[in-house]
Amino acid sequence: MFNLAEQDLEKLGAVHTASEIDQQPHVWRKMLTTLAEQKDTHQRFIQQLKEKHAHVRVIFTGAGTSAFAGDTLTPELNQSTTESTFRFESIATTDIVSNPYAYLKAHVPTVLVSFARSGNSPESVAAVNVTESIIDDFYQVVITCNSEGQLAVNTKGDDKSLLILTPPEAHDKSFAMTSSFTTMMVTAYSLFSETETEAVIEQSIKQAEQLLDVVGDYVDVVLEQSYERMVFLGSGLLGQLAHEGALKVLELTAGKVAATYETSLGFRHGPKSILNDQSLVVMFMSQDSYTRQYDRDLLNELANDNSGIKIAVVDYQHDDWVSERADFVIHLDVEKGPEVNDFSLALVYIIFPQVLAMKNSLKLSITPDNPSPSGLVNRVVQGVTIYPIN
Repeated sequence: MFNLAEQDLEKLGAVHTASEIDQQPHVWRKMLTTLAEQKDTHQRFIQQLKEKHAHVRVIFTGAGTSAFAGDTLTPELNQSTTESTFRFESIATTDIVSNPYAYLKAHVPTVLVSFARSGNSPESVAAVNVTESIIDDFYQVVITCNSEGQLAVNTKGDDKSLLILTPPEAHDKSFAMTSSFTTMMVTAYSLFSETETEAVIEQSIKQAEQLLDVVGDYVDVVLEQSYERMVFLGSGLLGQLAHEGALKVLELTAGKVAATYETSLGFRHGPKSILNDQSLVVMFMSQDSYTRQYDRDLLNELANDNSGIKIAVVDYQHDDWVSERADFVIHLDVEKGPEVNDFSLALVYIIFPQVLAMKNSLKLSITPDNPSPSGLVNRVVQGVTIYPIN
């Protein structure tokens, strides 16, 4: 797996991280089956909202990687949804809990969609309680990997709540969220999107399976050099995905590699200052012909800066122009069609930084399954005091 034998993964403390990255397309397919079986229940929940309210605010929420799931998904749903009932937003639980009145409007019907691996994070539980206490017409969807978590348990007997459980495998045992992140996005996309989501996800499954076969080779070549800093870039929802890419590196290298993210256009406005000759820039290329122009412009600029950086591009198909400018190209073989969009690519693109982070962790003699054995950072956040709202 990723050019490492299973016994070596066990010995190096990476077996859970590696297997959870590798299992993603399998888990997505299982999730599609579950969603098909529960389709009538889900449609009734959505339909009752449309019948009762002309306009509904849908807030995706979570903390850390769970928040980035909503950040990545929101642009696609707002772009592809023609029906006017729902307006999608992404607001982290950490913002809702600390500043509830800055984000919540009591008179606006609201569905809080919680993404949660464990469902036990203090802010996740508090965000629901705070939102329910403020919003007059409150509904919730809990998308979680843990049937025994507090979020899941709290939905029981509540007809204004919808609980959707991922397959058990998505309840990652490793420190970093990988299959939980992508599977929860698949779930929410399938619930709210008006497009033929099964065809979109099946396309992602096919591409992910192909990338997983070769991504170890790509990463090994990239990591022949050592890096002090990594920067992840993209446009639109891929710019949000870049946040997750950066976090994976930061988490799994225990902060030994400084990792950050930006949008392709935003990078010039100060954040570019982070680059030095020990930097790797990872660019997620959009398949949208208009948006792609801005990605290409920045790639061209970085390639001609003579700053000593290395550039790795993750792209949906082979592009000679890109290959001439990037040091490394990780390309899929996707034929454009209605089932291909930047969200479908995001599910696949994230595999590269997941594996990059894991193998860089091993290179630094860190155990990816538990990169913070001192407890400085915990798998489920601890030490948070929740205060009563006024």
